[in-house]
Amino acid sequence: MNAPASSSRQIVWPSVITVISAAILIGAEVFGAAFAGGWALAILFGLGDQGAHIVQAVLFGLGVLVMTAFIRGAQRVEPFTKRR
Repeated sequence: MNAPASSSRQIVWPSVITVISAAILIGAEVFGAAFAGGWALAILFGLGDQGAHIVQAVLFGLGVLVMTAFIRGAQRVEPFTKRR
């Protein structure tokens, strides 16, 4: 009954920095693999330059989904905010 009208939150900077650092490292691997994998698959299937760009774009989109899932999962383990 005596709960405050608005609960204030504080950013937990060590958690934010940890998740961002891991996202940068994993993102470099994911997007590098998307670029190299698209190039390799295009050569394997004889798709040419335009086909390589299309495959790379599709794999890049999958990489965005992977990174989004990673950050959401990491935020559950390392919360970005806490109540005061």
